[in-house]
Amino acid sequence: MKPTLKYIAYTMMLLILRSSFVHAVSFQTQEENFQTTDIKVKLSRGRGTIYNLLNTISVQTGYMFIYDSRLFDNDKVVRIPSGEFQLDKAVHIITGDTRLETQLIGSHILISLPVITEIPPAKDTASLTNEIYTPYFTMEGTVKDRISGEPVQYATISLSGINMGTVSNLDGNFKFILPDSLMDSNIKISHLGYVTREISAELLKGKRVTLLLDQRLIPLQEIVIRVVDPVKTIRDAMQKRAVNYSSVPVYHTSFYREGVEYKENLSHTEAVFKIYKTGYQSSISSEQVKLFKMRKFTNIDEKDTLVAKIKSSVYSSLLLDVVKNPPDFLSPETFGLYNYSHTDITVIDDRRVLVFSFTQKEHITEPLYQGEIYIDAATLAIVRANFRINPAYVNKTSDIFVLKRGKNVEIIPTNIEYMVSFKPFNDTFYVHHIRGDLNFRVRRAKRLFSSEMHAWFEMVNCETITENVIPIPRNERLPVRDILFETSYVYDVDFWGNFNTILPEDEITQIIRKYNF
Repeated sequence: MKPTLKYIAYTMMLLILRSSFVHAVSFQTQEENFQTTDIKVKLSRGRGTIYNLLNTISVQTGYMFIYDSRLFDNDKVVRIPSGEFQLDKAVHIITGDTRLETQLIGSHILISLPVITEIPPAKDTASLTNEIYTPYFTMEGTVKDRISGEPVQYATISLSGINMGTVSNLDGNFKFILPDSLMDSNIKISHLGYVTREISAELLKGKRVTLLLDQRLIPLQEIVIRVVDPVKTIRDAMQKRAVNYSSVPVYHTSFYREGVEYKENLSHTEAVFKIYKTGYQSSISSEQVKLFKMRKFTNIDEKDTLVAKIKSSVYSSLLLDVVKNPPDFLSPETFGLYNYSHTDITVIDDRRVLVFSFTQKEHITEPLYQGEIYIDAATLAIVRANFRINPAYVNKTSDIFVLKRGKNVEIIPTNIEYMVSFKPFNDTFYVHHIRGDLNFRVRRAKRLFSSEMHAWFEMVNCETITENVIPIPRNERLPVRDILFETSYVYDVDFWGNFNTILPEDEITQIIRKYNF
């Protein structure tokens, strides 16, 4: 059996005790006219960030704060006095802003500035006729771990019961745009290993919020101790594809982006696609892509753009559907290349998930994969896969990933890794989020030092449509094996209109602003 890097050639419980500044005086049940003034907390003299002080109130009272993160600096360190206070007064003390109002809504406390109602001047009929009503609303913010305060990357922000959503970026930031008709919906924030949160869309409308997620620890008494055969479980998961995944075509509205970062330079492409996604049993060649909108900006010198062209195209994203296009570690005929082990149990959306790790066998010295497979314990659906080329052999893969190189230039892969996740809708799992990161060391001839190059691509399914699905007309199809067109645009935050996208990370945003794309 010859090892092969199939398809990518185209491209226990830890309890932490810490001192607390805030102690709840009592827990109360919310009643009809229950207000934040009915909740009392005791503050202990000390210093801390506004974020941590508010968080300790949440932990002790059971209510989670929702607020526009532009109201105050979460990281500002403040000194607070000791004493017993009404909750709204405690918020004033911690933030230093007595204008702030607090409102109890379900299990959340909304912090906001008072709304000033003004009587607008009279308008004539003509001016009213010319007003344009935009039937969409926006919410944005950052998803963080409640304990560590670190951003939660790739958290899913979606609608309960409707297959629309987006993901947070590497900084935990997100932006979600919805039609006004969904104002009464609940927004669901979920991530592997965390407790899922649901918040009213109306509560988040027009705000920039910080959403805190709690890690989901599985008590030992909830775990049934039994031996799990990794290979049998993975084999069973592949055999149940007909039950868990769509066998008929659907449309995906997807946001795609790719980029190359080299030294202080950046080349970045973004696009929105309509994808004719065929069933799991169909070939990748049967899938079709229509380009809705795109833009690209770059500040890379021409001499640097010729160093290497990375195979990280739209086709790579289609190939990374590991259920439809199984890589070696999911193919029964090549299970013998790997060692598998059951290494963890976690949760996502309150579903138990089994985690299996794999790595190539010791006697194999060709570059293969290592990583983790996440399988829903109840349905045996594959919900996520993280995998990378074995770091011990990744330097052997240069010819696979580099299409062209300049004369006297050495380009060596240092890290190649991928992530793909699946999300259920009406008991059927669909591709949700795909990302690939490719890192290289670049050294020119007669140069002592080398430079790092990072190429990456990412696609998130923002909406799935299951009705009236027909192939995309041939003249509207994007050639998915081609590199996206080199097109220059002025970077405009409103360019995407009402499309849901992945926000650019702070590092990329800074480059965009610096060079005024």
